[in-house]
Amino acid sequence: MDVVITALGPDNVGLADPIIHYVTGQGASLSEIQMYDHDEAQLFAMLCRLHLPDGRLDLLEQAMQKIAEKTGLAIRVWSPDKRADRPRIALCTTYRTETPRAVLQAVRDGRIRAEVAVVIGNRKKCQPLAEEFGIPFELIGEADGSANEDAMVQMFDRYEIDYVVLARYMRILPPETCWQFAGGRIINLHHGLLPGFPGFRPYHDAYAARMLTFGATCHFIIPELDAGNQTINQETFAVRPGTPLEEVIRRGEQVNEPSCLVEGVRRVIDREVKLHFHRVVVS
Repeated sequence: MDVVITALGPDNVGLADPIIHYVTGQGASLSEIQMYDHDEAQLFAMLCRLHLPDGRLDLLEQAMQKIAEKTGLAIRVWSPDKRADRPRIALCTTYRTETPRAVLQAVRDGRIRAEVAVVIGNRKKCQPLAEEFGIPFELIGEADGSANEDAMVQMFDRYEIDYVVLARYMRILPPETCWQFAGGRIINLHHGLLPGFPGFRPYHDAYAARMLTFGATCHFIIPELDAGNQTINQETFAVRPGTPLEEVIRRGEQVNEPSCLVEGVRRVIDREVKLHFHRVVVS
């Protein structure tokens, strides 16, 4: 079975050795190793992707827990094969309801073969939507809308999340969170065409550039911002010259963005694509 191990913690020497030695000793074949050493933050992070013989996942989890206790690392063991028939999704939201509603409806209709285990928000705007679909809602936002990142990670663990879907979640995840759920587990919807129109106002930027085609991008999130090559799906729509910006934004938010995100999530859940060394590849 395919397994991803992530490790994060205070930097020190020899942190990767016990992890690598154990998995190779169990007959695992390694397909990807990435390590990150941030001297200023004194932070160590690691991702290890491997293929493990069937029936050894529980032993691997127990061994990694012991290594975590000894090294002080936060170690997570995840396999897409564990709940392949119905993986668990955390849907992260802020203000806009169109994209999370589209994902919830696609799950209910069976177009996305997964379970939305929790809706998480740094604002309360989407709480009624979660209640409408009978999904628990967890608020991790402070009064000013800033997010409690530690609480978010705890929610992912508590609800045993396989994939994190950022449905117009208007906060940047810190590298520490990205590393702990690295390996193609965090899916984002950007309301513009990447790489051409990044940032928080892609509709406005594209309109100012006199574009007549607008779009959205569903992509994997990785610890390095703007690294490129993580696009899962892009969808576009064209407008006639002179179309008001307000109409462009309406069509984008209400029609194009939800469609783009649903198809992107479906591709990942159905394992048509995956992330390998920070690049999207066909599974």
